[in-house]
Amino acid sequence: MKAWLPYASIEEARHRLGPVADEIEIEVITDDGLPTTGTQGMVLMGLPIYGANRVLKLVADQPVPDLRWIQLATAGYEHVIDRVPDDVGLCNAAGVHDAGASELAIGLALTALHRLDRFAVDRLTSRFAPVDTDSLADRRILIVGYGHLGSAVERRLAGFEVASVTRVARTARTDPEVHPVGDLPDLAADADVIFLCLPGGEDTRHIVDADLMARMADGTLIVNIGRGVLLDLDALLAEKGRIRAALDVTDPEPLPPDHPLWAADFVTWSPHEGGQSRASLPRYDALIAQQLGRLVRGEALLNVVRSPR
Repeated sequence: MKAWLPYASIEEARHRLGPVADEIEIEVITDDGLPTTGTQGMVLMGLPIYGANRVLKLVADQPVPDLRWIQLATAGYEHVIDRVPDDVGLCNAAGVHDAGASELAIGLALTALHRLDRFAVDRLTSRFAPVDTDSLADRRILIVGYGHLGSAVERRLAGFEVASVTRVARTARTDPEVHPVGDLPDLAADADVIFLCLPGGEDTRHIVDADLMARMADGTLIVNIGRGVLLDLDALLAEKGRIRAALDVTDPEPLPPDHPLWAADFVTWSPHEGGQSRASLPRYDALIAQQLGRLVRGEALLNVVRSPR
């Protein structure tokens, strides 16, 4: 069985993956293109964390007849699924980026609440101007999207003495209690900080819109660590600071230079850094190693988004 993997060399792949079964022949995908040694027995192609579309274009230009599975390096897959051949299965990387993204979610919340972004700007002009700030302590937290990422955010809230944590997902469940999305309007009205951790797609587009923001209390902070389409930016800007936001993702992305969000002093942001943490690398290595082991043992793969048709 052959696997094409996103490493600089076979030596690096073996160092990072650890022991790999003898049945797996590893070849590497580099910036120069796909391997040229043939595709017979090709079972898995691991895409790089950055550059998935580049590799998929190479696959389209240079078909790989025996390819059975593509392993994404991202949890989101809506941007590539239409480019994956029908006879090839697709696995995402759910969980790989949770450590870095959930840390960033907490960091964005703390930055907005404690006005660290303002103080960073003040430093540039030697301005010493303390102000009263908010805190995560005693805040009522609402997590919208309680999958891998949402639960990781909750774990990292444990030491901040928040007043409560309420969870919402597309599927309600118990232990812990998770409310259905239909309860969101009532729950948002009682939240101080709202973390958006849902994936993108038409069913979640503008799940936070003008109507939902109208229900929120003055000063509510929205932290979007999921997808830009979750939050209606026009509706946010129309609130003129009554609702604050800390955003790692936006729609459109990147924002055009003349977009009014740049000048909004009630918005804290980072440029889609949630998946950039170095913590993602060993977690992606571990996922690839698990997938290779499962292929050798004939077991079902993890994180299957779509099976080969």
